[in-house]
This record gives sequence, C-alpha cells and structure tokens, in this order.
Amino acid sequence: MSKERRAHPRFPLVLTVQYLDAEAVLDYTENLSASGLFVRTERVFAPGERTTLVVSFPQLLEPVELVVEVVRQRDGEPSTPGGVAVRVPDDLPDHRAKLAEVARRIATAARLPEPNYRILLVEDNSLVAQMYAAALRRLSDTDKIPGLGVEVCNDGAAAWDRLLRKPAIDLLITDVFMPILSGVDLIERLRAEPAMEHLPVVVITSGGEKERAELAALGVTLYLHKPVKYPDLADTVRFLLRARQGKVTSPPKAAVAPPSEPNPKALTDVPPVGSVPTTKKPAPRG
Repeated sequence: MSKERRAHPRFPLVLTVQYLDAEAVLDYTENLSASGLFVRTERVFAPGERTTLVVSFPQLLEPVELVVEVVRQRDGEPSTPGGVAVRVPDDLPDHRAKLAEVARRIATAARLPEPNYRILLVEDNSLVAQMYAAALRRLSDTDKIPGLGVEVCNDGAAAWDRLLRKPAIDLLITDVFMPILSGVDLIERLRAEPAMEHLPVVVITSGGEKERAELAALGVTLYLHKPVKYPDLADTVRFLLRARQGKVTSPPKAAVAPPSEPNPKALTDVPPVGSVPTTKKPAPRG
C-alpha cells in the first residue's frame, strides 16, 4: 500500500458510500486515490473481506459500484472516526479502472467553477440516471453553458433531503414511481414549502390522464412520456433555460404542458428567486 500511496495522490473530498448488502447504511469516504480509499464506518470487516460499495457525490459523480477488498480496520477514537481502508483487487481491472476514473473526475472538479444553474435529476434506475445526466451535461458544451450543474438522486427521500439544503436547486426532473418516496409525494412536499413554490418541475412518466391530472394540481411545469429520448430531455431543459431568461418559445414537441398551464408568455413572469413559475400551490394533504 505504501508504494500505491506514493504513486497515486489522495483527495480529501467526502463521497457518500452505500453497500449493496446494507442499503440503509450510509457512510462517507475520508480520502480516495486511484488505487483505494478509506471509508468512515462503524461496520466491522475482516482483512481480506470483499464487499461492494456504491460511491457518489452530488453534481460531481453519479453512483458508481466498486468491488473492494478490506486492507485494515481502524478503531474509532474521540478525535478520530473509525473505518476501513480498502483497495480494488488486482483481479478486477474493470473496477480498478472505474476507481481511477472517479479519482480523475475529482481532480478535474477541483478546478471547475461553481454551477450557477443546478438541475436535480431523480431516477431510481442508476443506469438510466447516468445516461440522462450525461445528456444534460453535454448541454454545457453544445450550448456553451459552463455553469450548468447536474445532481442525481436515486429515490424521492434522498431528493427531498437535497432540496432542503443549500445551494438551492433551480430545476427538478423526476420520475414518478420510486422507492421510499414517490415522485408525486416529493412534488407535494416541495409545493408546501414557500421557498419552492415556483420551482420548475419536469416529470418523466408513463402514467395516464388520472396521474397527469394529479400532477397538474401540484403545479408540474412539463411532462415527458416514457421512453424518453435524450435529445428530447436536453431540448426541454434548453427551453426552460431560455424561458428563464425571458426568451419564450414553444415547448419542444416531446414535452407536454398540463391542461391548466397558462400560455407560454407566462413563463417570463419570473418570481424574485429567478425560477420559472408554475401553477398555483395546492393545499398539503392531510
């Protein structure tokens, strides 16, 4: 391990860590390199034991699965949290490549400016979420939007926790059917918060008229019907960005506005926080 530490610089950035065999457990990294990482955890592992981690970081890194091998365990002390040092085994070159890519992205992110327009994407299928996020991030290059940031959550509860924290989200794109907290319940919660009353919401759905009527009552801005093509998702975000700047055009063909949506000109009536307004806020459910 000493040679690897010298060969690969370590980064102090804190990434979230989950385990495929214990999804309710949420731990954090202490540092990370292209060859291994240290995880702050109260779980007990034996040296040589293998486990699968899912590491992620809002805006920077969608969830990445890594099979790792425990090198050593560190007991916790009053001034030092406990945890385990792990490395990716030599017989798993694809996972070593993934960890190296994570380290590369962290090093690159340290040189990037803070986003000035943040999109929160909520999708419980990790593969689909990564592909959606990649399509949105390409907008930064194709439309020359250097301040566009994309964060990913895999369930409604995690998304709600993120929405309550700073910095504020400027656009929510969410699926409907998700574990723990559904997309409908997530939107209902945020519409009950005055600070998020005007947050633009795009819903990705396969539901029918009944579901759309319920979502319309919650002030959804636009719908995208599954299966969603990546260019359609990018066009929808591009339209909302232009509307936010007062450059109103018709929504893209793939994006459906709720029946109660006012004419497109209303999209320029930006509230003080600078977000695209939605329909009126409903009363919270009892």
